[in-house]
Amino acid sequence: MGETGRWRAWLPAAWSWVLALVVLGPVAGASVGRGFVLSYDMVWVDDLALTPTALGLGSGLPRAVPSDAVVAVLDEVVPGGLLQVLVLLLPLALGGVGAARLLPRSSGALARLVAVTLWVWNPLVVERLLIGHWPLLVGYAVLPWVAAATWAARPGDRPARRLWVLVPLGCLSASAGLMTTVVLLVAGRATSWRRRAALVVVGNLPWVAAGLLHAGAATSDPAAAEVFALRGEGFLPAPIAALGLGGIWNVEVVPASRTGALGVAATVVLLLLVAAGAAAARRPGRDLGRLLRPALLAWVVGYAGALLTWLAPGAIGWLGAEVPGVGVLRDGARSLVLCVPLVVVLAATGAGAVHAAARRLAERGGMGPAPGVVVGLVLLAWPVALMPEAALGVGGRLSPSTYPASWAAARGTVAGLPGDVLVLPFSSYRQPGWNDDRKVLDPLPRYLRREAVFSDDLLVSQTAVDGEDPRARAAAAVLASPDADERASGLADLGVGVVVEDGPDGLRVSRVPGPARQDVPRVDVVVMGLAWAAWTAAVAAGVLAGPAAVWTARRRRRVES
Repeated sequence: MGETGRWRAWLPAAWSWVLALVVLGPVAGASVGRGFVLSYDMVWVDDLALTPTALGLGSGLPRAVPSDAVVAVLDEVVPGGLLQVLVLLLPLALGGVGAARLLPRSSGALARLVAVTLWVWNPLVVERLLIGHWPLLVGYAVLPWVAAATWAARPGDRPARRLWVLVPLGCLSASAGLMTTVVLLVAGRATSWRRRAALVVVGNLPWVAAGLLHAGAATSDPAAAEVFALRGEGFLPAPIAALGLGGIWNVEVVPASRTGALGVAATVVLLLLVAAGAAAARRPGRDLGRLLRPALLAWVVGYAGALLTWLAPGAIGWLGAEVPGVGVLRDGARSLVLCVPLVVVLAATGAGAVHAAARRLAERGGMGPAPGVVVGLVLLAWPVALMPEAALGVGGRLSPSTYPASWAAARGTVAGLPGDVLVLPFSSYRQPGWNDDRKVLDPLPRYLRREAVFSDDLLVSQTAVDGEDPRARAAAAVLASPDADERASGLADLGVGVVVEDGPDGLRVSRVPGPARQDVPRVDVVVMGLAWAAWTAAVAAGVLAGPAAVWTARRRRRVES
């Protein structure tokens, strides 16, 4: 490869890092002791404990399995603040690099750069960053790499060894695991279905095993389907917003530009480029054939899944209440992750075609290269120009906060007391002043490094959504008693030995005498132990396969020489 070839190969990677740093620059403050970014479901602490809940052995649904366990292990090696920066920044940058690799080698440099821009700078990324769905964004980053290794494979090809690392990373939550599974399943016959099935099973094993153990509590409140359904954004009705990779249920995390003329313009430009790319892909010489079929299948699954929550929330709600596990599908816009590969590949191809046409017209008119350069810059920068608030931590909304000093003192006190911890107020989200009044899932259960009992009920747009955790429901019933002795006795029966209440004057720690021992069934321990062993072994094998392959290749070359 010549100097020009190397430059073109590294340019998309450099551009992806630039965009990721522009989006998440302020988050880097968390790596130098300035606290943690706490936003909605994104809760981060300095030292997460490997509790039964983190391992899938708690009383509630395994919503943070295996993500919490992975973080609990990694933050023993990497400081918590730095780890959060890496978890947010690396997926964004490396996902953009993977998006460029989805395009065939015949694609020009501009098309690859446009693919990077569209992958990193879109409503789905911004909205999921704000709402704190970092495991989904890790899966989103893994997606183009898994797709590149399977969708364009030729018959008889063996799955790349790196998939044994990529697929488990793409399954750090149930929703992310489902998206990664679809990407593998639509790969067609080129890759052995047995090997793909093995990857799917092992990659999803921790949360699937934990979910099966909690099947009795895995049904959800029917009201949740209406609350979490696909939504319109400003002038854009839900189906059109979804075509532009928007439509999240939480209006508080929708970028302001998406609700006005800029959102309409961005969607129109994107769809025009996709149409141009679809037309260009049909011309002779375009090496997109093996990629487009699985990409189209993934798009259909993702768009249909999102649209169904808008068309039939009642049916989704009924299924969620009757069929364990269906509730994971209720967040309709989440499945749009599957739409991104096709949209990016076609839009980038369309941008390349438009740029080539502009250059030809300029040459015919004797205008020189300037018009082509201008058109190229416009095609590269329009996503940024039409959604500018994504920059600088989404307009400063993703910035580090520091936990109050009273929290560390409370954690020290709790550490020496028996029993589990009950967290009060008994509500799932907080809006603390020390977090600049930004909403966040209550950080106390993770911060205290103890198994905790806390509310998983939700209140969204004045609609109450009941939680699924039976232990939390039992605690709520105990707390409703007007008699203090009855409350203490009831909490002790639930295994609660400590109550930590967050009030105006800081945290208050109270003891509950005689907490009952809460033993995890031995069968559950064995099942989850086997699941974790298989998952860890797959990741370890994938990590070691790279150096082993390099060593084998070098040894073969020495023998041959």
